[in-house]
Amino acid sequence: MKSSLVQTPLKSLIEYCEAKKIKPTKNAVVISISEQKLYLFSANAFQAVYPVSTSKNPPSCRENSFGTPLGLHRIEQKIGDGVPPGGVFLGRQYIGKHYSDFSEEEQQKNLVTTRILWLRGLEEGLNSGPNCDSYNRYIYIHGANHQDCIGAPQTSGCIALKDEDLIELYNQNEEGALVLITI
Repeated sequence: MKSSLVQTPLKSLIEYCEAKKIKPTKNAVVISISEQKLYLFSANAFQAVYPVSTSKNPPSCRENSFGTPLGLHRIEQKIGDGVPPGGVFLGRQYIGKHYSDFSEEEQQKNLVTTRILWLRGLEEGLNSGPNCDSYNRYIYIHGANHQDCIGAPQTSGCIALKDEDLIELYNQNEEGALVLITI
């Protein structure tokens, strides 16, 4: 991908951080809901772009909206070191099963698989605090059992990636890395 095509997400991240008086982290992520893409940057240089799936509902930070929240977040917790691709989590615990081990009916649901990057909102009243808290809403970047649907809205608020992309993203980011979610 040409670097000029990714300058806009990087510029958005830098300007957003400056406006909020938050120092950018070495590695940072910008997620574009309209593009259904995740951009990874390291030391202000483009590293990778991945297709994602965000919510099938309109973007929203409100509790029970099932929309993908906007604004600046950080990776609060990384969960899933060593879990095999397609391994299923329930309550953030790997249950020792691959999604293909589930019944067809269970596989119709959006399962949390492979790894979890649990996000914490950094903007009080937008994605942090009462009735809008991304962390309390369990907003994650995670793997998905519907790999063929990645690139189109399909989740209940989280950001889903293909297994191999998620593992790469997980390995390249530390807890505390910034994540900006934009329209």
